[in-house]
Amino acid sequence: MTNQDTTPRWLYRFNNYKRAFFLLQEAVTSEKPLTQLEKEGCIQRFEYAFELAWKVMKDYLESEGLVISPLTPAHVIRTAFTARLLADGQVWMDALDARNKMSHVYDLATFEKVIADIRSSYLAAMEAAYMFFLEKAGAHDL
Repeated sequence: MTNQDTTPRWLYRFNNYKRAFFLLQEAVTSEKPLTQLEKEGCIQRFEYAFELAWKVMKDYLESEGLVISPLTPAHVIRTAFTARLLADGQVWMDALDARNKMSHVYDLATFEKVIADIRSSYLAAMEAAYMFFLEKAGAHDL
């Protein structure tokens, strides 16, 4: 971004989120059973897409004049839910918890549960966020 660039920061981050979301979608919608290595890649893609998602939310909310304090993923998610960016704040809080667990817990049962939760609810929530920001991005040219 240059000093004369008036493009909101969230649009740049959204482009990164878009790529991460589609990579995650590709990983979890595969019809063939995933190998252990592919499951690990799926978790990595989830973590990366989740990080970008909450940061896009933060940048968008700030561009709308909201001050977010403290600046934590949980507070950004709560603020985004209150501002009606998200339809289901609890699924995002669950995704945050899953992301945090995957950074510290390495047992196979937790790993398999997170992959199942990505498929059953987190991916849909991330797609809804993607669609929200895609609509908002339509008003801007990059």
